[in-house]
Amino acid sequence: MFDETNTSQEKKWHYRQTAEQALRHFRRRHIEGQYFDSCQEALTTVLGLIPEGAVVGCGDSVTLQQAGIVAALRDRQRNELLDPFERHEDGNLVMDDDERLRVMRRVLTSDIYLSGTNAITMDGRLVNIDGRGNRVAPMIFGPEKVFIVAGANKIVKNVEEAIRHIKDVEAPVNARRHAIKHHREMFNDLPCVRTGVCNDCAHDYRICNATVIIEGARIVEKGRINVFIIGEDLGI
Repeated sequence: MFDETNTSQEKKWHYRQTAEQALRHFRRRHIEGQYFDSCQEALTTVLGLIPEGAVVGCGDSVTLQQAGIVAALRDRQRNELLDPFERHEDGNLVMDDDERLRVMRRVLTSDIYLSGTNAITMDGRLVNIDGRGNRVAPMIFGPEKVFIVAGANKIVKNVEEAIRHIKDVEAPVNARRHAIKHHREMFNDLPCVRTGVCNDCAHDYRICNATVIIEGARIVEKGRINVFIIGEDLGI
């Protein structure tokens, strides 16, 4: 039956078109990638690319959780999983601050690093803004392979649009997520959490301290970074 209110097919078409354009530019920059219609397709592929015994490090990513990748790795018990942001059912972090910092440093020497990304540009750039840098550092150097998983909704026109969206939308929402869901009360005082708007603050717990734009890789590192784009609205 004809349904004017259901635009899922049109959105899927648009997601595929924009993703394939971004992926073409990534390959020119020696970054590999694939497009998937669903989280399940991405999950199957990513798990298949992680060999038994490989040490896997994780960045804090809503998308990885939505795609079920971290949970599946934990359930199959074939890999050592370095997840500094593992949480109890109530949202509290499993590790204390000192242990989490030690694990963050170990992630830099993992075999495979899994993360989401704040934004993907149409011309094949990865744009991220971090509070501490532990999420972006392994993207740049350290792990032998980097798997970036993102919803197609993270694709934007250019770097300028990416930074604007991250600061205006993603950072305030992410800071509030930590404050509410993870009981990190220190974030409640951030100006963006109080107002919903970036104030370019100098707060002690500012979450926008390191802006990283990955524009490509050297030929000797071709295929180290792999971008998996899913045709769904994922992450923040």
